[in-house]
Amino acid sequence: MRTPVGTWAPADAADEVVTEVLLRCWTREFGPPPVPGGGELRLALPSTGLTVDVALTYRSATGWHRFGRPRLGGAPLDASLLAALLIREAAAATGAGAGDGSPAAATRTALARVLDSAEWIARIIAFPRRAPAEPFLAAERALVTGHPFHPAAKNRGEAPEAECARYSPELDGSFPLHWFAAHPDIVRHGGPDPSALLASLRGGGGPALPPGYRALPAHPWQARAVPARPEVAGLLADGQLVDLGPTGPPWFPTASLRTVWRPDAPVMLKLSLGMRITNSRRELHRDELDLGAEMARYARLALDGWLRARHPAFRLVPEPSWAGVRAEGLECTLRTNPFSAGDRVACAAALVADRPDLEPGAPGRSRRSMLAGLISRLAGSAPTGPVAREWFARYLRVLVIPVLDLCLRRGVGLEAHLQNTLVSLDERGWPIAGWYRDSQGYYLAASHADAARREVPGLGDGLPAVFDDELVEQRVVYYAVVNNALAVIGALGAAGIADEPDLLRGLRDALLALRSELPRHGLLERLLDAPTLPCKANLRMCVDGRDELVGPVASQSVYVEIPNPLVEVRP
Repeated sequence: MRTPVGTWAPADAADEVVTEVLLRCWTREFGPPPVPGGGELRLALPSTGLTVDVALTYRSATGWHRFGRPRLGGAPLDASLLAALLIREAAAATGAGAGDGSPAAATRTALARVLDSAEWIARIIAFPRRAPAEPFLAAERALVTGHPFHPAAKNRGEAPEAECARYSPELDGSFPLHWFAAHPDIVRHGGPDPSALLASLRGGGGPALPPGYRALPAHPWQARAVPARPEVAGLLADGQLVDLGPTGPPWFPTASLRTVWRPDAPVMLKLSLGMRITNSRRELHRDELDLGAEMARYARLALDGWLRARHPAFRLVPEPSWAGVRAEGLECTLRTNPFSAGDRVACAAALVADRPDLEPGAPGRSRRSMLAGLISRLAGSAPTGPVAREWFARYLRVLVIPVLDLCLRRGVGLEAHLQNTLVSLDERGWPIAGWYRDSQGYYLAASHADAARREVPGLGDGLPAVFDDELVEQRVVYYAVVNNALAVIGALGAAGIADEPDLLRGLRDALLALRSELPRHGLLERLLDAPTLPCKANLRMCVDGRDELVGPVASQSVYVEIPNPLVEVRP
């Protein structure tokens, strides 16, 4: 159990984290970006006529800046006041509105989400967590402060605190699944029929299934919410859908909250969850479910063999089957579970996230990440820079480069952001394998579609699988490089573990090696030479209130252009 030190308080640590994330988002999305050598920033807010001053204590080429306490007219601002000012300004600048379409409404909604997120971060920091026996579960619980560039990363205000704690991995949450029995006439599924496997996962406890009915799991929060939907209520009323209640052994939520894991289960279950988490309500949509099953088929028949030959340390984690009923809201995806209880595999987001809970009361050190601690242990008494450079080179080799190569050579784009990527570590902590999870994040470039369908006839027919090459490249640049590789660089640089330009040169060299094999490919040209790179604007989307999972893929998210740090280290 952790013992607090001195005057350190979880609320203070959470306030510091949220303040810094807000300032990172603001300088990234609205500017001006901090310049080398700049020690003080003045953020002009025209809609109120105010100016916020803040000291820049670390300037990051990748955007992972460190800041002092912001001030307004010489008086310090806490996270709540800063959030109110920046969100109000963002709403006015973008014309965003939530609910009634006015900047004031956008401010209220977004501010409530940011403040709720700050409260949850404080609860999580204060929680006396104990390391579980399973390394996989420990890593899924380690995302204490959330997305480093999202102002409401831990917003969970749609469920009561005590209930939500059961669903939160960071608070050691676990719960039995809520089960329904569905008449075969209303059952829907994609991929191989998962009915027998789902029945085995439920086990023999609880009410018996009516003869011929199929077992269907649901997240407890969702099970309470969906009966209010008319179509679900109708199925329950006529007996085609039977509520069996919670039963069976506990499942453990992973970092996404909606995906649950059990060490003895051959699959993980990704469950529909109508709670808003970061930019979306996490309900599963039928076209995405069918696309996931189709991409699993493509991987099994073509991509897995190709990856084994070119990148044997990288694997796709498939979601080959899904199940639900005629009414929407009770969907469940079955994700292959390739990890045994003792595997040392970590979600990349957990490795780089700030961890104020690890060193409470240690000034200047309380925001170090798990990765920073790992590199320090590997280095021992030696300088950390060379060790960080080698660790990052191995990380690129097993994870980032295979994702880029998959797009370059096969036209397959993956949303390989930090939370969707996993890295296996050896007993010392060196990367030895990379994994991609989440079948909703697949794109097939139009220029490769015909070749893919020659390999796998009918691939993606009738599904939103094929996209313009430019869109696929934009998403891969953002997810695999800006969100992932550059975040690792930024986390190590901001912790004082490595020099960012040194790691950026390592990334540039790896990209140049790819370009030597594939000259003049647009994706590589953009990464190596474009003055800017596309970046998702999470503050703008928080204020805008949009749901990223609703609407056309090309316009689901808001992107801005940010300076390309790889150009800064060009010879």
